[in-house]
Amino acid sequence: MRIAKFQAGEKLAWGLIDGPEIVVFRGHPLFQGYETTGERFALKDVILLPPILPTSKIVCIGKNYADHAAEMGGEAPKEPLIFLKPTTSVIGPDEQIVLPAISKQVDHEGELAVVVGQLAKDVSIEQATDYIWGYTIANDVTARDIQNLDGQWTRAKGFDTFCPIGPWVETEFSPDGQILETRVDGELRQKASIDLLIHKVPRIIQHVSQAMTLLPGDVILTGTPAGIGPIESGQLVEVSIEGIGVLTNPVA
Repeated sequence: MRIAKFQAGEKLAWGLIDGPEIVVFRGHPLFQGYETTGERFALKDVILLPPILPTSKIVCIGKNYADHAAEMGGEAPKEPLIFLKPTTSVIGPDEQIVLPAISKQVDHEGELAVVVGQLAKDVSIEQATDYIWGYTIANDVTARDIQNLDGQWTRAKGFDTFCPIGPWVETEFSPDGQILETRVDGELRQKASIDLLIHKVPRIIQHVSQAMTLLPGDVILTGTPAGIGPIESGQLVEVSIEGIGVLTNPVA
C-alpha cells in the first residue's frame, strides 16, 4: 500500500493512494487501522505532506555506502554511524529547500528511509523487519562548508527545510537491489543499488534500538551513495527509488 498524508482544502488526513485518487482513512492507519471513510479525492487536487508524525524523530546513518565514504575522504565506519536531524528540518513533496544565507555550499543526499511501525528497543537483527511499517524517500540536505567547519554535523544538517521526505510510505516495499537515483534539473548525480548499503536495514534497526527507543512513526535515513553535489536556487532536485516513487523539491 502507498499511504500518504495530505491536505485538501481545509481537510487534513491520511489516505490510501488508489491510482489517480486518494482514499481517506478514518484515522492514522498506523494507530487506528486501515478502515476508510469512502471519501475520495483526485490526487492532482491535493497537497501531499511529509508522511510522518510531527513528534517523530529523524535518525540518520552516515557514510553507509563505501563509495560515499571514499568521496568524503575516509573509510566506512565499522558500525552504523548515528546522527539526528530535527523535525523542524522536515518538508514534504514539492516544498522548497531554502538555502541558508550563512552557507556557500549546500549538497543533496538522496536516501532510502525506513518508517518504524511499533515501539522498538534492543531489537535483534532477526526480528528487525517486524518493526518496520514501510519505506519512503528522503533527501539529507547538508550545508557542506558548515559541516567541515564544525567538525560535527548537527548544524550543517539541521537547517529548516533540510529534510525533504515523501511522497508517501510504501508498506509493501522490501529492499532487494532497487536503484536509487538523484537528479538535479534532470542531470543524473547519484545512481546506486540499495544492496550496496554497508549496514543493511535490520542491522541498522538493531544498532539504533540498542541506543534509543524507536517509536511508531520514527524515520531512519539509511545513508547516501556517492555523487553528492551542490544545489543552487532555481534548481529542481528529484530523488527516486524503484518501487517507491519520486520525491521532488525545488530549491530557493
